[in-house]
Amino acid sequence: MSHETPLSLPLEDPKLALGGLQTSSNSSNTQREKDGEERSGSVGHGDEDVGSALAHHISISDAASLASIDRPPGEEEKLPPAKVYAPYSFPVLALLMPASVFGCLARLGLEALVTFDGQSIFPLAWVQVGGCFVMGFCLRFKEPFGQFYGPLYTACTTGFCGSFTTFSSWQLSVFQAWINAGHFDRHWLHDVIAGLTQMLFTLDLSLISIQFGAHIASLVHPFIPSFPSPNKTLRYGLTALAVLIYAATYPAYFRLPESFRHKATSALLYSFPGTLTRYVLSIELNRRFHLFPVGTFSANMLGTALIATFTVLESTRGPPSPNGCNVLIGLADGYCGCLTTVSTFAVEVATLETRRAWFYVIISLVTAQLLLLVILGPSYWAGNKHHLVCCHSDILVCIPSLEPAICTIFGQLYQNFMLLKRLGFHWRE
Repeated sequence: MSHETPLSLPLEDPKLALGGLQTSSNSSNTQREKDGEERSGSVGHGDEDVGSALAHHISISDAASLASIDRPPGEEEKLPPAKVYAPYSFPVLALLMPASVFGCLARLGLEALVTFDGQSIFPLAWVQVGGCFVMGFCLRFKEPFGQFYGPLYTACTTGFCGSFTTFSSWQLSVFQAWINAGHFDRHWLHDVIAGLTQMLFTLDLSLISIQFGAHIASLVHPFIPSFPSPNKTLRYGLTALAVLIYAATYPAYFRLPESFRHKATSALLYSFPGTLTRYVLSIELNRRFHLFPVGTFSANMLGTALIATFTVLESTRGPPSPNGCNVLIGLADGYCGCLTTVSTFAVEVATLETRRAWFYVIISLVTAQLLLLVILGPSYWAGNKHHLVCCHSDILVCIPSLEPAICTIFGQLYQNFMLLKRLGFHWRE
């Protein structure tokens, strides 16, 4: 019976062996950290898909990468060069026209629908929730949009959703709640609660709607078939139709009844200029700063300052002519409403890493309220806003002093009539 000789291995240096174990352990830990980062961590590259980041709850540390939200699909989505459109190409800008009109019209219509006596929630909440849900849904389909027709993506997100939601009107409502502009019979603490309710609940509902829209899109994404790209004739026809839709807002303003002007048609005239201003600021500024999206911030602050200015101008001594009121309302609801956006703001907050997101939220809300305080506050506290004329009604009325004014006018007429009667003037039968 033969005995096998055991295989002898050369002994290693214990220090080397221990170092190898440590190296292996460190490499495995590093790999686990990388895997965890890929699943739910922070990403600092600019090539990440924002829609995928929303769906997988991945935060982005570099705010410059969020500039892709407004840009049409491009090389990041691995599109062939023939399907890539420059941000300022005419098809992209043309499709922003009807998207702005429809977004503004949807906002005004939904706000009018949910405004009634005894309403359980402030009307703008419905607007922000609807626009943010559509925004989150469309972001997940950026690559399919690019494979089909890239300008449609920008029209749906920047055009429709950006015009559907509004940052300036939201901040104006919060400010008016804080100062009790409606002169409700309530304590100052209730004013604070009313303002905080509109601010915090709108922000929370918007962020939830963005995430919910992205989640629904990720569920239906595998079942959406791919469609062939439109040919040149269809593309040219769609561009021409887009321009004609916006051009139709001009005859609609003059041909439709005058009562429609302050309700919708005046705002539709200024919808596309507001969207275009926001789009340019986003494209030019968001990619230049890494701390937070300066382009979106600039658009929201500019629109908030302008809507405060227009609100003051609506209440001038005179009173403003009907045409002047229509212009001011159109600029406030149309230009400022489309210049500012909550949908893009909510996407940026939802995808930025926590510290930068908090900084972005705080600086946006505080700056907006300070602008309203400086521009609009003196008009209220000096007493001018109480007695001046407001344009937001079917007819020009004073807020809230219509009855005293009418009583004063008719009282003076009655005194003059009695004086003439005492002097011997009589009406002939």
